Amino acid sequence: MITIVIILIFILVSINFITKYLKKLKQNKDFYQNIRGPRGLPILGSALDFKTTKDVLQNLINYTRDYGEVVTAQIGPFHRYILVSNYDFLECVLSSTKLSSKSHNYNFLRPWLGTGLLTSDGAKWKTHRRILTPAFHFQILEQFIEVFEKCGNTLLEKLRNEVDKETCDIYPYVTMCTLDIICESIMGISINAQEDSTSDYVQSVKNVCRIMVERSISPLQMCPFMYPLTKNYWTEKKSLKILHKQTNDVINARRKELESSKEVSSYEENFTKKKKPFLDLLLETKIDNRLLTQEEIREEVDTFMFEGHDTTASAVSFTLFCLANNLESQQKAFEEQQAIFGNIQNVTASYTDLQNMKYLEQVIKEALRLYPSVPFYGREITENVEYDGKLLPKGDILLIFAFGIHRNEKYFPNPEKFDPDRFHNMDNKTPYAYIPFSAGPRNCIGQKFAMLEMKSTVSKVLRQYKLLPTTPQHELELVGETILKSTNGIKIRVTLRN
Repeated sequence: MITIVIILIFILVSINFITKYLKKLKQNKDFYQNIRGPRGLPILGSALDFKTTKDVLQNLINYTRDYGEVVTAQIGPFHRYILVSNYDFLECVLSSTKLSSKSHNYNFLRPWLGTGLLTSDGAKWKTHRRILTPAFHFQILEQFIEVFEKCGNTLLEKLRNEVDKETCDIYPYVTMCTLDIICESIMGISINAQEDSTSDYVQSVKNVCRIMVERSISPLQMCPFMYPLTKNYWTEKKSLKILHKQTNDVINARRKELESSKEVSSYEENFTKKKKPFLDLLLETKIDNRLLTQEEIREEVDTFMFEGHDTTASAVSFTLFCLANNLESQQKAFEEQQAIFGNIQNVTASYTDLQNMKYLEQVIKEALRLYPSVPFYGREITENVEYDGKLLPKGDILLIFAFGIHRNEKYFPNPEKFDPDRFHNMDNKTPYAYIPFSAGPRNCIGQKFAMLEMKSTVSKVLRQYKLLPTTPQHELELVGETILKSTNGIKIRVTLRN
């Protein structure tokens, strides 16, 4: 009897699902009738194209090449994706306040980040965005220069081990440096990742980032009932325990320091007197006359740990790779360093010095065009929004393909060529064609911090080392695992400057 009931329930659930699925297809037919994409299989769609995380970026490149700047693809039974690298469509999406909700994939980050600035929506996102914006005031950014210098000097020492070798994978060195920088500047602690790259904290960050992407493309791991049966579930659980403990310990220690020195007060009372670092700002901020809870503070600190670590490591590593393989651009960047510093190797760069590195900024921007740290990101259509005379289908996912539009020859002639000069006096007529930090209301709040950090790190390396291509030249194998990486490393040669 019980077996019969279970079978009947299964049949009813299946019928209900299929009915809703067919109804949605019919409702959205008007929008999709002129949009091309991979045909796929019934129910599964094109899910089988994405066997591993290595398939994601290449499939998106192939879809854009084969079907155009707006592509539709069904990935699994629940969600249809609209892959967008069309300028007008991107302007509609990124400038809209109605299309600011992140896609369901970001839910896989919530066990770590909760509803921090990256994953939250609506009123909470608006309130926290307003609160956190002052943490990136230029007077606060100046305070981080000392951290950039300290961690950058350690990076230079580590790179000495690679001098004159036939090949050096630059990424592991850079990622440990940026992890040290973000921990010390945002959290106020030194974890010495460059000295101990096997630490539990470092490995936990790597694990959680990898698992997020794997869950996004695995029907088994997407299902909340099946996920606990996988190895990733237990790896994630162990990693989160380490990450949350570390963050909570830092918050509690800083809270005690502020209380003992009687510095705790509201942000409104003190901001005009003294600019606050990130964690202090969170500890002292009030919303509706209450301080932020421990969980709210942890969510925001963890969010900036995630957003400010791997993204910057990716950008710096690809910038160094581009310079190594474009010696004329490297020479121009080096000459700029000479003009600023004179005796260049052992000079500490000030905030003004970093601001004056105009050509180096062009180099970094061009590297981010070719290799955007976040090559694609998702938005969910939560309400009806009109585009091109049609309503965007509610419940479907917009996949913003930054990598795709960055290599569109309509906006960047000869797009595969590394050419920093294209950013010299670049007009702002097409702001949505260059979106390494996103654009519109949900652009990256920490992009000024990131640019300063990247300039400081690349400048240091450039002043002490000459970067050269490997022989034969290293061919990158790009993969989009939340952050753009190369599965076979980012390899160059390093020699000391005379």
